[in-house]
Amino acid sequence: MVIKKIAILFSGEGSNLEKLLAAVHNKVFEHCRIEVVTTICNRPNAAGIEKSRSYGIEPLIIDHTLYGSRESFDEALVEAILKSGAELTVLAGFMRFLTPYFTEHVKAINLHPSLLPLFKGGSAIKESFDSPMKVAGISVHYVSEELDGGEIISQRCFEKSEDMSFKDFETKIHALEHELLPETVKNLLNRN
Repeated sequence: MVIKKIAILFSGEGSNLEKLLAAVHNKVFEHCRIEVVTTICNRPNAAGIEKSRSYGIEPLIIDHTLYGSRESFDEALVEAILKSGAELTVLAGFMRFLTPYFTEHVKAINLHPSLLPLFKGGSAIKESFDSPMKVAGISVHYVSEELDGGEIISQRCFEKSEDMSFKDFETKIHALEHELLPETVKNLLNRN
């Protein structure tokens, strides 16, 4: 049985981290078993730390505030990922702009709460909600030097309704994220 190793990066609550761990960690699929070999968090007090521990994975804390530049932080991040042996890195709510040093050394995918290429950046959910578009959704894409600009791997959408509150909209976005990210990771790795 081929073992595919992944690293998961997160910054906050860890809801996507938790769904990903539940769906793929140490699970056997048709062509492989997926193992999460490391989780890495850049915030020492993130709630997701305990979620990682609940799956028996002690997260590596690399506090970005202790580094003098984005590049030096990314160098530490890349070193940790390469040392782990992960062949794919998954950004699951990892709230950092990554430098070319990272993108040149690590194959990574990111989850974004809009239908890219629309609504890039940190305000995507609000911008999507406020837009006149009749649909909204999420994207999983490869990480590139351009913010939210890498090749799109998968997307999922839903129809917006006139009476939908922002809270309901956000809840729907997160529900789709919890489905699509694990499914995409599985589909990328579970190949001949």
